[in-house]
Amino acid sequence: MSSEPEEEPVSVLQRFEKRLEGLVEGAFAKVFKGVVHPVEILNAMQREAEAHKAILAGGRTLVPNRYVIDLSPYDHSRLAPYAAALAQELAQSQAEFIGEQAWTVYGDVIVEIERGDGLDTGMFRVTAEVYTGGDVAPVHSSPYDQQGQPGGYPPYDQGGGYGPPPGHGAGGRNIRLVSGDGRTYPLQMGSTVIGRGDQANLRLPDVGISRRHARLDFDGAQVVLTDLGSTNGTMVNGQRVSAVALNPGDMIQLGTTTLTFRVDG
Repeated sequence: MSSEPEEEPVSVLQRFEKRLEGLVEGAFAKVFKGVVHPVEILNAMQREAEAHKAILAGGRTLVPNRYVIDLSPYDHSRLAPYAAALAQELAQSQAEFIGEQAWTVYGDVIVEIERGDGLDTGMFRVTAEVYTGGDVAPVHSSPYDQQGQPGGYPPYDQGGGYGPPPGHGAGGRNIRLVSGDGRTYPLQMGSTVIGRGDQANLRLPDVGISRRHARLDFDGAQVVLTDLGSTNGTMVNGQRVSAVALNPGDMIQLGTTTLTFRVDG
């Protein structure tokens, strides 16, 4: 009864570290020297779960159950021999953490480790999603630096590091945003961050827009708009949103800028 709640994640982390030591059979220190440490990834996953709780009917608390970890190319290549086992250990530890908090998830906790081509060595990105076995509801994507601190993209990145992969709309469709003054911003497959900072893929010179204001995720079938904790919020058709699938003709407002979502073809 006297234990402090904040001690619980520590016990999960300690168990995780112990299992990692067995996983890499004494090569633990050598394997993870100079690359992102799995404990920092687990820390970040715990923060993402904490940050994206949703209260369900009956007072249950739902948190994301699918976590995609993007590692820098160097870290990914170093950890590749252990990626499958590491993902399994991360999933088990995250499930333990969620269980200790008495939170709810849909199905199993899933962790996927991927190569993030735009990330500098020692940096990683965590995308947390509620996955029900069919459609995925994207919740949030956060970059972390080598110490596992949020918002870790270095200032010299200049935003060239993590743009969406080149490509065209599915089936030749022309997916784009059109601003009030007629400027057109084509959307590519993958994720596009909107903001006024250097790290945004789609930069808008509007002081009412946060540096990383919102994200558009295009999977070839639909575009989901997610607010990235912006100061002034994101509106779609006059309603403030946290995450929403866009329909053709939807009006997105960020700061004083209005963008219309268009789909042709």
